[in-house]
Amino acid sequence: MTVENALAGLHALLGDRLSRVKAEREAHGRSETHFPLTPPDAVAYPESTAEVQALVRICAGERCPVVAWGAGTSLEGHGLAVQGGVVVDFSRMAAVLEVNAEDMDCRVQPGITREALNTELRATGLFFPVDPGANATLGGMAATRASGTTAVRYGTMRQNVLGLEAVLASGEAIRTGSRARKSSAGYDLTGLMVGSEGTLGLITELTLRVQGIPEAVSAALCAFPSIGAAVDAVIATVQTGVPMARIEFVDIDTVAAFNAKSGAGMPPLPHLMVEFHGTEEAVAADAARFGEIASEFGAQDVRRAVLAEERNALWKMRHEAYWSILQMRPGARAIVTDLCVPVSRLAEAVEETRADIAASGVPGPILGHVGDGNLHAILLVKDAGEMAIAKALSDRMAARALRLGGTITGEHGVGMGKLPHMAAEHGAAWGVMGTLKRALDPLGILNPGKMVSQEG
Repeated sequence: MTVENALAGLHALLGDRLSRVKAEREAHGRSETHFPLTPPDAVAYPESTAEVQALVRICAGERCPVVAWGAGTSLEGHGLAVQGGVVVDFSRMAAVLEVNAEDMDCRVQPGITREALNTELRATGLFFPVDPGANATLGGMAATRASGTTAVRYGTMRQNVLGLEAVLASGEAIRTGSRARKSSAGYDLTGLMVGSEGTLGLITELTLRVQGIPEAVSAALCAFPSIGAAVDAVIATVQTGVPMARIEFVDIDTVAAFNAKSGAGMPPLPHLMVEFHGTEEAVAADAARFGEIASEFGAQDVRRAVLAEERNALWKMRHEAYWSILQMRPGARAIVTDLCVPVSRLAEAVEETRADIAASGVPGPILGHVGDGNLHAILLVKDAGEMAIAKALSDRMAARALRLGGTITGEHGVGMGKLPHMAAEHGAAWGVMGTLKRALDPLGILNPGKMVSQEG
């Protein structure tokens, strides 16, 4: 049993839709962050669930690893074929299959990106709200249980995937969930697959919850005298029940990156970026209430963005923060962290992390989706010595999150980067995850080296 035998079978199945070209293999062996180039043995481009089933059966027969690939925007090396094998690129399965406007749901193939879906939905007055920043595929977002800037209002992929189709390691295709808004019928297999990072099955179809495009949208940007003041304003806003659509934090270093790349002209202070959705009256009332809370914590230089082009520019700047920060240190690579803690412990997490980074000597701007306690640090490294320091920083951040009652990853997922911390977070439950993995994938062919221990 060999990979070469599997590739011969896949070539017979897919023809020129199985590529062994070096450039394509390398394009599917790159990570957005610090992980090394890891090309697969081949890249497959299926066009149907039936082809995915046949592909998996061929690979299972030869014990050839199978790794799903969306847009390649994940940050923890999820899509890297660390044990070789075949990367399955879903770019040719990117259709909107059905839109049920009355029930506010839709059915899509996994390779469609969130921006493409929202373009398709626009004429119906609906939109898909989960916004991780990158123009990721919906299949990849489901596999990593993605969220982003709007999770504080609309939830993560966990709340927005109603059901799915997945091909298991045996080649069998199963459907989970339904279009109903609730069910008590058995185990939640949809929830099991969402966030499983391709280790339990390859997602070939999704049924998604969608939302009505809000009547009115208003955004604002405001500076604060300190990190503590900004974070305390977030906590107060959440605790008073103001229905924020987005509430983002950026520190002074991130502000400097914004100013350098976008000419934002922001004062060198920590900032909050906020957005409100609803009716005209509700948005005005919510914005006014937030303004009152923010002023109690010393908010200044408040800039409002009501026009669509102003809001788009504001969130474009936020979504491009990673690239703006990278440009501040040319030639650097990044370790990107994403701890998440209870909102009441957020100020403590931010202040401790900021002090830890400052003492390390490694640059590390801090930002995050702080409305739900999600904090990021982008640690910029240029050599092996700095890489070791940054990894130790990241390890301490993970331990800090657990000490404060949180999690090692709020949205990026486990991949390879967070694998060493899974036992600390889950204890014996991590072993249960391994048991589930071995039950559904006894040969260990689906995205090996991710999520669970390889030891039985």
